[in-house]
Amino acid sequence: MKCDVIVIGGGPAGMMASIAAAESGARVVLLEPNSRLGKKLNITGKGRCNLTNNCPPAELMQNIPRNSRFLYSAFSQMNSQDVIAFFEGLGVPVKTERGNRVFPVSDRSFDVSAALERRLKELGVVILRDRASGLLQKDSRLTGVRGERETYTAPCAVVATGGLSYPLTGSTGDGYRLSEEAGHTVTPLRGSLVPLEEEGSVCAALQGLSLRNVRLTVLEEGRSIFTDFGELLFTHFGLSGPLVLSASAHMRDFEEKRYTAVIDLKPALDQQQLDRRILADFEKYRNSDFVNALNDLLPHKFINVFVEHSRIPPRCKVHSVTREQRQGMAALLKAFPIPIRGPRPVEEAIITAGGVAVEEINPSTMESKKLPGLYFAGEVIDVDAYTGGFNLQIAWATGYVAGQHAAWASQG
Repeated sequence: MKCDVIVIGGGPAGMMASIAAAESGARVVLLEPNSRLGKKLNITGKGRCNLTNNCPPAELMQNIPRNSRFLYSAFSQMNSQDVIAFFEGLGVPVKTERGNRVFPVSDRSFDVSAALERRLKELGVVILRDRASGLLQKDSRLTGVRGERETYTAPCAVVATGGLSYPLTGSTGDGYRLSEEAGHTVTPLRGSLVPLEEEGSVCAALQGLSLRNVRLTVLEEGRSIFTDFGELLFTHFGLSGPLVLSASAHMRDFEEKRYTAVIDLKPALDQQQLDRRILADFEKYRNSDFVNALNDLLPHKFINVFVEHSRIPPRCKVHSVTREQRQGMAALLKAFPIPIRGPRPVEEAIITAGGVAVEEINPSTMESKKLPGLYFAGEVIDVDAYTGGFNLQIAWATGYVAGQHAAWASQG
């Protein structure tokens, strides 16, 4: 089959690249092996789809810890305001929530993927259920893509295959292999926005317990690198939940550095207020065993673990607890430590950190510096961001730039 632009991958970056290329006049073929487009998109933001972050450009850059400068040109061509206008133009009204997070008013990610599919059909994009197995080259230029079912001839192709995370949605890492075939360097791949494994067995004892309204601080070699307020979950392997996923994106050197997650179980109280609260509870339970005096302070499941860490004997009478022991208990409530061994496997991550080296991609066009006619978009590139709509903003912007410039190059 012959066309102007082949887009490999039907996720957010691939759909945006296809739309941008078709709007620029190109005949586009979109290759996606899944039975439907946007499979991973449909589960983002707990099924609500956090489309982008409605913040100034400088703040966008601050939320991209790796290679943010590479995205400067892409964001100047499609910023978060452009993304909002794009989706509202497709009939998807949006709203801005806490932290400038942008969602469809309907709170349904399927409305987003359906609107993109409608636009693809309006533009005549040919969507084929096929997996790209190789790139075709002649005289050091791209000439097409070899699929498992057919061969596709085109002067330009966009690799938008996603990363390694969520393999059940079709993220198999094909794009990295295709990129290496074209001579590109793929930097080491690992999960980001990923649950964490503990060093020890504290979390296993608390498995299933969810804590809301706690503050989590991450220490890297004893230095604070992240702190935020929210919800976390204890699992059989360690920690998960929104707060933990956000924290994991800041933990980028497990090979060389040691990390500790520190939980403030009473973030609304300062040390003096907490001490007064403990004194009031101790007065109420003054003749009880220490282990039975914590029901008003902690979830029942947490009590035995906390007592063990407090080093106060569980059967010590409350009226016998010393001032030093009480102060130690207060300190533990404000800073309960969980040593971290490392992240869960990349397959359990929301996004993949690492990818095609940005030094080998033209940041203004997303074109390969190794193989003219080859373009990149989305998670396959070595950029990743924190939670809050920033990763989808990267997908939309790089997809738009790659698709538009591929279309122009195919016609020029």
